[in-house]
Amino acid sequence: MIEVNSHIVLGDDEVQLRAVRASGPGGQHVNKVSTAIELRFDVRGSPTLPDRVKHRMEYLAGSRLTLEGVLVLVAQEYRSQEMNRQAAVDRLLGMLRKAAEPPPPPRKKTKPSRAAKQRRVDAKTRRGGIKAKRGRVRGED
Repeated sequence: MIEVNSHIVLGDDEVQLRAVRASGPGGQHVNKVSTAIELRFDVRGSPTLPDRVKHRMEYLAGSRLTLEGVLVLVAQEYRSQEMNRQAAVDRLLGMLRKAAEPPPPPRKKTKPSRAAKQRRVDAKTRRGGIKAKRGRVRGED
């Protein structure tokens, strides 16, 4: 069981982990061992996620979500398979926790006060006066 928060607990059968070969430099070692971890989680088919969390998760996943609604995460930062496994699970938990947070309330529109409008106009007038005085010096020649 993987505990996301106090309301959401994923079953072990919902997350598939598979060892794959890591890409990038590494010489002979990277060609011999499968240290990278590919994590697959069916967002749309998950029985434990509420619908609002599923929708937010699909939005957060972006291009990491397949057409079938499966989230694919690849962890290959570490040379150890176990550390990559933990990194992949931590990344999934982070995304799920962020998706479980309620969205912020909509912004309330406000109007500037009369005094704020007057301060703005005064500042513009003052600035315009400063710029007007920058003209060429005129002599009585």
